[in-house]
Amino acid sequence: AVQLLESGGGSVQVGGPLRLSCTVSGFIFEDAWMDWYRQAPANECELVASVEADGNNDYRPSVKGRFRIYRDNPRNTVYLQLSRLNAADTAVYYCGAGRDSTGVVPDNPCGYWGQGTRVTVSA
Repeated sequence: AVQLLESGGGSVQVGGPLRLSCTVSGFIFEDAWMDWYRQAPANECELVASVEADGNNDYRPSVKGRFRIYRDNPRNTVYLQLSRLNAADTAVYYCGAGRDSTGVVPDNPCGYWGQGTRVTVSA
């Protein structure tokens, strides 16, 4: 069974860093397209960053230059390094995997695979 387990969230002050981790099982990680999503209260789920199997990555404009997505294939883990955090980054963060690996494209990726990890940014 496909499993994705997020961790690393917490409370951090504005400007601070945080590193999120997502460890997966149930598919061949090194071949997988991996995503990070987030959902803030009263907001829709949004794609934050993606990394392809070859390491190519992409970011939503509001986090580009502040967040970095990278993968550690031997550990079956994808990371999201957060920096220069601001209040708008407060959300529950979820990871997801591409259809080629999981066989699904959920209508709402946030919460579909894992429970997520909460990030709270305060002044």
